[in-house]
Amino acid sequence: MPVTEQTLLDAISRVSKAMKSMKNEGLNEKYPIGLIDMNLWEWPQGVGLYGMYQYFEETKDPEALRFLLGWYDDRLREGLPEKNVNTCAPLLTLVKLCELTGRQDYIRVCDEWSRWVMDGLIRTGDGAFQHMITGDPNDGQMLIDTLFMTVLFLAKAGLYFGRSEYVEEAKRQMLVHIKYLYDVKSGLFFHGWDFNGRHHYGAVHWGRGNGWYACGIVDFLDMVPLEEGLKRYLLDTLRAQAEALATLQHRDGLWHTVLDDPSSYVEASCAAAFGYGMLKGVRQGYLSPSYAEAGGKALRAVLAQIDEYGIVRQVSYGTPVGGDAQFYKDIPLSPMTYGQALALLLLMEGLRHARRTS
Repeated sequence: MPVTEQTLLDAISRVSKAMKSMKNEGLNEKYPIGLIDMNLWEWPQGVGLYGMYQYFEETKDPEALRFLLGWYDDRLREGLPEKNVNTCAPLLTLVKLCELTGRQDYIRVCDEWSRWVMDGLIRTGDGAFQHMITGDPNDGQMLIDTLFMTVLFLAKAGLYFGRSEYVEEAKRQMLVHIKYLYDVKSGLFFHGWDFNGRHHYGAVHWGRGNGWYACGIVDFLDMVPLEEGLKRYLLDTLRAQAEALATLQHRDGLWHTVLDDPSSYVEASCAAAFGYGMLKGVRQGYLSPSYAEAGGKALRAVLAQIDEYGIVRQVSYGTPVGGDAQFYKDIPLSPMTYGQALALLLLMEGLRHARRTS
């Protein structure tokens, strides 16, 4: 049954409101950074801001823009953290605000950080971005997460500043990550690759990791002018992934956190990412219209996980690369800013579909 426009608008309002005031509900965080509190500059918050900006773009809600500007102004006053892959995540939205506002303080930050990505971010094998994070350089490590956290920003910054070498590097990073992380046998992505040990760690097809490609690539395709051969290559990879995902979708519309392990719990943030990638992929002609069914099923399933306060439930906590499937199955569930944001992306895409068919 189609989801009504009003149902989506109500859910969007609740989810975005809850995200703005997201706080830790008592989970003992295991990292030297805060992954839950919205008022911190890290990757979950960066994904949250991206979702909020898409909400603003679609609705022109002035309160959403006020929130975004206030968030960045507060963080700039406090001082920015160390530069790494994950702390680049909030910059994707900031460069969009540069376009919107022309503010020199925003432009200076995006200029400085994009230059660092090109010249200072550690490279590992084949020149791939090493997944260096706060407190750990992760020597030799490549993760699928990097595509969303850093590569999208680099591409957007390259377009904004007119630096073609940034855009070309973003394209190359897409290719090198696919080279090492795409599993041709299953059509899915492994979470990580270790250039030192030459292995895929536990060779696990992790849900949200696959989600970073599914939702990131449809935005990359929209953002970056691509030569036909490269575009077809990226689309072929997306289509193969979508085909595999459609066969693994749980009957309730979610996916298991270890995609091909039915004993692992079902998880909402990966479902939101897949639903967004499928529905946007259909709308933009990247995917066959048949994927609207799986995307719509994901939309309804994620809606069912949104509580009366707008909190998206059944979201797994921040997840480093693991040595076996059990590692991922043991990750706790907790409300997270990226859970809110990925749900918001899916709800916004659902709204676009509802408005097209009404």
